[in-house]
Amino acid sequence: MCKLLIFGGTTEGRVLAEFCTQNGISATVSVTTDYGAELLPESPFLKVCNGKLDKNEISRLIKKNGFSVVIDATHPYAVLATENICLACAETGAKYYRLKRESNQLFGAVLNSLDELTAYLNKSNKMILSTLGSKEIPALSKVINCRERVWVRVLPADGIVEYCKSYGIEESRIILGKGPFTAAQNIEHIKKSGAEILVTKESGAAGGYPEKVKASEQSGVELVTIKRPLETGNTIDEIKKIIIKELR
Repeated sequence: MCKLLIFGGTTEGRVLAEFCTQNGISATVSVTTDYGAELLPESPFLKVCNGKLDKNEISRLIKKNGFSVVIDATHPYAVLATENICLACAETGAKYYRLKRESNQLFGAVLNSLDELTAYLNKSNKMILSTLGSKEIPALSKVINCRERVWVRVLPADGIVEYCKSYGIEESRIILGKGPFTAAQNIEHIKKSGAEILVTKESGAAGGYPEKVKASEQSGVELVTIKRPLETGNTIDEIKKIIIKELR
């Protein structure tokens, strides 16, 4: 019987954890935040590993526990995490499977990078609501008149307000919340910020992209989407079949 390690912290990671619970499959789920841990079901079949791991730490985790199958269900934009998991699996000989989030049709302005985003936003003086998360705040700080123009929606976490303020985002322009958000909630945040541009990533249905599209259309604001990195992998249904196959 294989020993299964799932890297999650995403909607897909939670779905796979629930799948394992429902099928009596023992698994360890690695997440990087308390919020990611909160998403997981309580189950005697699940063990949760909480905290950020580099490549060497992932290798040690795999070796120590004898994991033979690793599912990478991290966020599509967590490129470094995926790279570290791949390298650790190659080093330890564990089988690696990447869960590829299904895509949606993209709307509005579609950009390829944060540099393109900054250049695009600097073409106007419109108010901006970013739903990119805290990792992209350094890039947003490069927007002209950032202190007056940029609002951010981020997960509530210790020190997050001070972190935002260190990049010129005042507390009054920070919306704290745990998604995914409904279209109505997105509309509420657009109104609160006075945003004329809603910035998002290609997060798919699991990340609430359709609700952001709907909110932008109903609010009459411009939608700007950053495309996800190109990758290969398996759908969530394919991953479920792989887990069952490996456990036979």
